[in-house]
Amino acid sequence: MLEVNDIHASYGQVKVLFGASLSVQAGEILCLMGRNGAGKSTILKSIMGQLPVQQGSVTLDGENLNTIAPHLVPRKGVGYIPQGRRLFSELTVAQNIEVGLMTRNEGAETRAWVLDLFPRLQERLDQVAGTLSGGEQQMLATARALCLRPKVLLLDEPTEGLQPSMIALIRDVVVKMKSEGYAIVLVEQRIDAVLSIADRVTFIENGKDRETVAATELQNDTAKLNKYLGV
Repeated sequence: MLEVNDIHASYGQVKVLFGASLSVQAGEILCLMGRNGAGKSTILKSIMGQLPVQQGSVTLDGENLNTIAPHLVPRKGVGYIPQGRRLFSELTVAQNIEVGLMTRNEGAETRAWVLDLFPRLQERLDQVAGTLSGGEQQMLATARALCLRPKVLLLDEPTEGLQPSMIALIRDVVVKMKSEGYAIVLVEQRIDAVLSIADRVTFIENGKDRETVAATELQNDTAKLNKYLGV
C-alpha cells in the first residue's frame, strides 16, 4: 500500500529528515510517535508533496508520489488531516465538504456517507466553518478528507485540544475506517489513544525512524516509551 523509503527533506538549508522509512497496509493503523520536533509532521508533509523529497521515495500501490505535483497527490487517494485542521474558515460547512468532493469527482452518495459519520455537521451545513467549535472543526476536517474516498488517511494530532467526548468520536471514526480497509497513518502523542487503536508504532527520532513495534508490545514496555518519548 503506502511505502515511504529512506526519505530526506529540508526546510531551506535546514535538513530535517535523514532517511525516514515507514509502511502501512490496507486495514492497518500505523502510529508515528516521538518527541516534539522529531520529524513526525514533516514526514506527513513530505508524503503529501508539501515538502519536496530530496532523496528516497514515496509510493502508493507501487506508483511514485514524490515525482508528481503536490495538488495531484490527493487525487491518487491520499487524504490528509493536518495539525490545526486548515479549513476554509470563511466558507460554510457545506462548501468545505464540496471542496473535498470535487478533488476526486465524488458526488451525493459520498456526501451522504460522510454526513452520516458526523451527524452534527448535517445540522450545521450553512454555518461558516470558522465559527464552529474546535471539535466540530476537527469533524469537518476529517469529513473533508474522507470525501476523497481515499486509500490512505494521514492524521496529524487529531485529538489535540479536544474534550473527551470529541476524542472518543474521532477515535471511533478512525477505527471504522480501519475496518473498511483504509490504511491509516496517525501522528498522536496521547499514549492511551495510541495503544487502544494502533496496530504498529514507528518511533521517530531526529528525522529518522528508529524502531517499529506492535502496539501490543508497548502495553507492558514502559522503558521503550520512556526512551523515545521521555524528557
